Amino acid sequence: MTISAHVFKCEPSSISFSSDDEPEFKNESTRASIAAAAYKLNAAEPVAFPTETVYGLGALALDARAAARIFSTKGRPADNPLIVHVSSQRMLNRLLPSKYTPSRSYEILMKRFWPGPLTLLFPSDPSIIPPIITANHPTVAIRMPSHPVARALIALAGAPIAAPSANSSGKPSPTRAEHVLKDLGGKLDIILDGGPCDVGLESTVVDGLGEDGNIRVLRPGGVTVEDIERALTDELGDGEEVPRVLVHTRDFQDAAMEATPTTPGMKYRHYSPSVPVSLLHISTPPPAGKTSSTLSDLFSSLASSGSIHPVHVGLLTPSDSRILEHAKDVPGIEWLFFPLGTIADPALTAQRLFDGLLTLEERGADIILVEAISEENEGLAVMNRVKKAAGESKWIQL
Repeated sequence: MTISAHVFKCEPSSISFSSDDEPEFKNESTRASIAAAAYKLNAAEPVAFPTETVYGLGALALDARAAARIFSTKGRPADNPLIVHVSSQRMLNRLLPSKYTPSRSYEILMKRFWPGPLTLLFPSDPSIIPPIITANHPTVAIRMPSHPVARALIALAGAPIAAPSANSSGKPSPTRAEHVLKDLGGKLDIILDGGPCDVGLESTVVDGLGEDGNIRVLRPGGVTVEDIERALTDELGDGEEVPRVLVHTRDFQDAAMEATPTTPGMKYRHYSPSVPVSLLHISTPPPAGKTSSTLSDLFSSLASSGSIHPVHVGLLTPSDSRILEHAKDVPGIEWLFFPLGTIADPALTAQRLFDGLLTLEERGADIILVEAISEENEGLAVMNRVKKAAGESKWIQL
């Protein structure tokens, strides 16, 4: 039976939270919409809802039957674990093993970044959290979202919600309700529309459970490495050792974890639209064994690549990119531009990246070119996603 999703508009600014983390509503329509979604969740049905990062596909985290609907709706591999979302510290405490006490570093990170786009790995008690959530790992990924609609939904449901991004597995994550409707609208009954996502990329995932006390960033995201380092340095007083913040693939490798990941986004190709994506490096020399080409050579190869002319080339670049000076009237190419903000504003680039990929795909691009940016601050998370989305990388001389 085909489902036609109901899209319910919600007004995030009409939601506030009391001192005991209970939602309070100034808009009755918003309250009713979230209550309807909470009812569906408690009937073991998935719903889509906004978070500050991307739109999530949610189901009750402590109900294995409900969580299984996430995997079937997305086409998600069973060995790809889910992140559990909570609305309060009390809800978190009910999920953790009775003898576990969070480290000083975790206390600092939760104080600074919760609610917010930071996911932490905790020990998992399989008698509480079904193994389908953790992909049978001894740890579980948990975060507290800051989006008022997301947090209110969890509170009204009265239970933690497991929620990966609300898209078909492997596709770019949705940052608007219309993205969800186009992709999964035939598989869902309710989509809560809370407007465009502020962050635009998934949460940062941190593992601080190692015996050495270091913080390992398994997936960069909405909280930057620099943010984490600054918080730990600011909070730890004299005589307290500041842990190192290590980034997976940049600072350390873990083949076993990559084969059987403890957190989403590590094993499978992600974030890819239905058209090819090429990553263009214009500010760095090619690595050993790779060669560079000129923009003229690239444009010529693109113009002659398709059987139908002109070739529609999507260009996802900063608005002040030097590439734009050259990508004007090129015979055989029709350009489709989607600016990502200025080079100096990687946070805006992060916010617009997935929207750009999905928009250029919808506008009929035959191929999408994405310009590489510096892997600093939010740029680290941007490049993490683009490298997974791109089928190839090219080094260009300007």
